[in-house]
Amino acid sequence: MARKTPERLLADHRTEVQHRIESLQRHLASIVESATWTTNDDEHDPEGVTIAYERAQTQGLLADAKAELDALDQAAQRIETGTYGQCQRCGKRISKERLEALPAATVCIRCASARR
Repeated sequence: MARKTPERLLADHRTEVQHRIESLQRHLASIVESATWTTNDDEHDPEGVTIAYERAQTQGLLADAKAELDALDQAAQRIETGTYGQCQRCGKRISKERLEALPAATVCIRCASARR
């Protein structure tokens, strides 16, 4: 099986993330809409806590997806400047396998492991 180009990997991953963002935005809108039809007394409403938790969780997932989209855009800029696939910590090449798994990776596996 032929490997995809970095540009294709980024484009495919970007499309997936954009779909996830759209889905999360729709879900968040439905949570907000359903909350308008329920009581505002979260303290005494057993469903209120659930709605607040679900809203917060969805907002967190949405923020993560937007950050991932930003990271993919930055990776695309690195392709343009010729620095894509170069570890920003040690300067060595990031393995193709790592870039296939994490197209926006900025550090090699060795440097990523050292951070822990």
